[in-house]
Amino acid sequence: MKKTRREFGFSLIELLIVIAIIVIILTFAVPKLTKARMQAQEVAAVQAIKTIHSAETQYYSTFGKFAESLVALGPPTSGAPGPAAADLIQEDLATGEKQGYKFTLTPVPGGYTVSAVPLAFGTSGSRTFYSDQTMTIRQNFGQEPANASSPLFK
Repeated sequence: MKKTRREFGFSLIELLIVIAIIVIILTFAVPKLTKARMQAQEVAAVQAIKTIHSAETQYYSTFGKFAESLVALGPPTSGAPGPAAADLIQEDLATGEKQGYKFTLTPVPGGYTVSAVPLAFGTSGSRTFYSDQTMTIRQNFGQEPANASSPLFK
């Protein structure tokens, strides 16, 4: 009787079992990862609103009025900073989109409003945010944009 030597390798069944285990682990891990990323983007949106408030305060103290757009708070395309581009916020925020949120700065009599809405609701964020020159941030859990009567962000 001749002895056969077994090769050191994996059989098809063993590989399928490993793949099945990996798929099971991924079904639990991916939703939690997505939720954690979305929460991080929401926190970043609130921080961006606070950055806009600080920039508006500096803009007001320098030019005697609030900026009328995010571009006015952003860096100049050429030359020195001025009322049209005060170089108070980063370029990506000045374009209005940052980390999965779209930011809008709107002038109102005696102040301004800031809104932040997810670019892809449920993927980049599940809340919308609103604030004004009072620096109070409000939130709305849903696709409808937050406004002055929305619940306070805590």
